[in-house]
Amino acid sequence: MRKFTALTEQEILALAISNEEEDGRIYADFSYTLQENYPDTAKIFADMVHEEDDHRRHLIDVYVRRFGAHIPLIRRQDIAGFMPRKPAWQIQGQGIEVVRRYAEDMERDAARFYRQAALRTNDAETRKLLGDLATAEDQHGRAASDMTSRHLTEDKREDEDENARRRFVLQIVQPGLVGLMDGSVSTLAPVFAAAFATHDPHSAFLVGLAASLGAGISMGFAEALSDDGALSGRGKPLIRGLVCGAMTMAGGIGHTLPFLIDSFSAAMVVAVAVVVVELFLISWIRWRYQDTPFGSAIVQIVFGGALVFLAGVLIGSS
Repeated sequence: MRKFTALTEQEILALAISNEEEDGRIYADFSYTLQENYPDTAKIFADMVHEEDDHRRHLIDVYVRRFGAHIPLIRRQDIAGFMPRKPAWQIQGQGIEVVRRYAEDMERDAARFYRQAALRTNDAETRKLLGDLATAEDQHGRAASDMTSRHLTEDKREDEDENARRRFVLQIVQPGLVGLMDGSVSTLAPVFAAAFATHDPHSAFLVGLAASLGAGISMGFAEALSDDGALSGRGKPLIRGLVCGAMTMAGGIGHTLPFLIDSFSAAMVVAVAVVVVELFLISWIRWRYQDTPFGSAIVQIVFGGALVFLAGVLIGSS
């Protein structure tokens, strides 16, 4: 890997051309993948693609005039100290705000690169070119802000953010909540029935572990096979199935782990406390993401959990 300080002026220009080409491709990918769910932000990135293309053509014209038609392949990842760009598919899955911030970071990095490159040359023409490019990247950042104002008004941005929140709820929160409710509530009866029937924490732990794993696998497959997400917008079935299955197991394991305690009475106290925390957590999630009044959510979840708990106790004590 070469050092930036070892590059010639010709290689610096070649690197700049490569950078502009790569940035343009990333912006184009953002524009393409966002156009369905975030059409206004996609328009911003489409305009930025044209800006990058203009910079690239200008760089190539200057390069050919000075060094000829052959442009050596030099990329960011070939130079020590340069952070390689992440492809669009690695960024867009993290949410629309992360995509916007990443684009802003790309613009700042480009301007910083040109300023550092300008300091490394004594050739007046090359220094002027690199300085102009640094200014152009700064202007590009301001142009991006202008494009944001033009394409992404406050109302449109709020609409896109609300759409992102709705997809997050449909694709992650909803299957996770279903799994957590099933794992936390449905395993109460077998765990506490085994505990009161045997008064043996180890036996209760084995029953709870088996019930949690079985419920997690069952709920994961059920969620994944219930809807392919094409019409409902609920996302990829594999992701939903994994989220639902994992949260189901977590909900059951939570009040199963206390039965690793050797003392039956101590294990029961801790297990009951964990159940209370689980039920309040479920109520909070319903209030936070499903607009359910917190009081109603608590009454509904605690009442249902209490019925299942009592059923387990009565069955185990009979």
